[in-house]
Amino acid sequence: MELTTVWFGLITVLWIGYFCLEGFDFGVGMLLPVLAEDDTERRVLINTIGPVWDGNEVWVLVAGGATFAAFPEWYATLFSGFYMPLLLILVALIVRGLAFEYRAKRDDDAWRRNWDISIFVGSLVPSLLWGVAFANILRGVPIDSDLEYVGGFFDLLSPYALLGGLMTLLLFLTHGAMFIALKTDGPVRHRAGRLAVRVGAGAAVAAVLFLGWTQLETGSAASAVAFALAAASLLAGLHAALQRREGWAFVGTFAAIALGVAGLFLALFPDVMPTSLAGGASLTTSNASATHYTLTIMTVVAAIFTPVVLAYQAWTYWVFRKRIAVHHIPQATAVTSRA
Repeated sequence: MELTTVWFGLITVLWIGYFCLEGFDFGVGMLLPVLAEDDTERRVLINTIGPVWDGNEVWVLVAGGATFAAFPEWYATLFSGFYMPLLLILVALIVRGLAFEYRAKRDDDAWRRNWDISIFVGSLVPSLLWGVAFANILRGVPIDSDLEYVGGFFDLLSPYALLGGLMTLLLFLTHGAMFIALKTDGPVRHRAGRLAVRVGAGAAVAAVLFLGWTQLETGSAASAVAFALAAASLLAGLHAALQRREGWAFVGTFAAIALGVAGLFLALFPDVMPTSLAGGASLTTSNASATHYTLTIMTVVAAIFTPVVLAYQAWTYWVFRKRIAVHHIPQATAVTSRA
């Protein structure tokens, strides 16, 4: 197998990890004003992802770095053509991270309310725009014969792309609700379980429409299998949620997102960014890749450090595996500065 194919597969795995793990982070953030009835319950929701949200974001950093090193032409065209949506995602992630850190710094309702809004918006914007971005990558964007993006921001907002954004938004909401039902106890747990089924029904409709559209336009036999398994996993997860089996419900949405992302990359391969112009040139794993020597060095480094990172993150989830309830939350205290 060629190293370009190996690194296309590794980047696929990195995006799968990011969407599966950061996906429920985003879902929890968007559900903060929906499921929590008071500040204590909001703290319960935030604490479910408190130990892991920053580690989950590392996946997208590694995916970006791997793309830069393995497929520099893809990275250059992607970040120049998608500059505005990627900038909005970056700003949203920065604001969201600040909100997690600064929310408890003052014992003031207005202060906490403003940071809660930041968490909500900082979770909603990436949930929508990641779907829009990947939909455009799949369908193709205006790339000329010099491998340069020649379109504008509004060229990215086609009905297909917006449907992709709606799908990721609803999937992350469902995934987040499943995670909350799995990680909490008491009234929040029951509200999350009921909401997961309702939102999941909408996510299933959006996923079938988007993935079916993708399969008709750019799909392959392998992507069709992945999409079918993703749909089956989502339905199985919703069925488990109805039976109040939160663990299997979360596994169902996790598998649905993983298989869906895998199917999207299978539908894309061997392209990495197809062109929508008649006289343009598509970026492929061949013409967008780095040198063989670079890919060889990267493969050795990845083989050494990837298992270490995976083991550490798995250990983190194991340590913080227990449920959280209102009675676990101590009285809020503000951090004051000394003169």
